[in-house]
Amino acid sequence: MANLLFICSKNQWRSPTAELLFKDHPDHTAYSAGTSDKARIRVNQKMIDKVDVIFVMKRRHKELLKQRFELTGKKIIVLDIEDNYQYNDPELIDTLKGLLSEYF
Repeated sequence: MANLLFICSKNQWRSPTAELLFKDHPDHTAYSAGTSDKARIRVNQKMIDKVDVIFVMKRRHKELLKQRFELTGKKIIVLDIEDNYQYNDPELIDTLKGLLSEYF
């Protein structure tokens, strides 16, 4: 079982949608957070420490994490998903399912 963390800027649309896809998943527990001061849930070191894989929506999110947190040994995957979607958008869900297929 892996703990997954999804990161976007404000934790409003992309990362919470990704987290929702793993609700009640038999093998993975997912969390979501944002990098912005205005994030609904702001990422912190404690979150990072408890997860196995971190998924970021854009490369800049990865760079921000590297600047702010200790990431030694953490697998970070850049999904490269633009901030063009609303929460639970069907197109966003399809994109996430395609990119995260090995985790389903």
